[in-house]
Amino acid sequence: MTRPTPEQIAAFADGQLEGAEHADVAAAIAADDALTAQVAAHQALRARLSSHFAPVTSEAVPDRLVALLSAPQTDVVDLAQVRARRRGLPRWTWIAGPALAASLVLAVTLGRGGGTGADYAPDQIAAALDSQLVGEQPGDAPVRVLLSFRDAAGAYCRAYSASATSGIACRDGEGWKLQGAASPGAGRANGEYRQAGSEAEIMAQAQALAAGPALDAEAEKAARARGWRGPSD
Repeated sequence: MTRPTPEQIAAFADGQLEGAEHADVAAAIAADDALTAQVAAHQALRARLSSHFAPVTSEAVPDRLVALLSAPQTDVVDLAQVRARRRGLPRWTWIAGPALAASLVLAVTLGRGGGTGADYAPDQIAAALDSQLVGEQPGDAPVRVLLSFRDAAGAYCRAYSASATSGIACRDGEGWKLQGAASPGAGRANGEYRQAGSEAEIMAQAQALAAGPALDAEAEKAARARGWRGPSD
């Protein structure tokens, strides 16, 4: 068969392939040590991320999201089409749990402000990072916080997503200093996938930057009450 695509390799590693496609990809992998190594690397990354973000995924889904996801659907769903779309996404975007539920692509213009310079989050993002909690933010928030954690220096950091950008910012004495961002073109060109792709990239960056597990709901509330102040503030 033709050499498997990266999407097929990821789908195989996650157990998403079926029938003849699964058999063809399995045969290609078995005959190629490089492909075997790719599968192993993908499974190892998924295991690390799953363990790292376990406190977030264990939180109960907010009632507002339960209601949204359980609302009656009037459209007929083409399961084959849905499966094909899922294969187009990074295989570990599910890790974000409640933070990625009911993801919306929003049209909003973000401008820099606050006088803290280009290295710091602009006003609208900074306001969201100051106030919003992952499990309690509205589904239509212009800026959505994906998760919170602490870095090696003990500073509080938060990953976020908006229509124009996704990134990571850590709190210091001046404000939310930008530490990471999704690369241009992260995700597929189709707007339906672009945001999920950029969020997946940010989650991987957060996993590398964090010194411990993501904050659970109670730890987030406590950090907000302290103004997200760490030992260096």
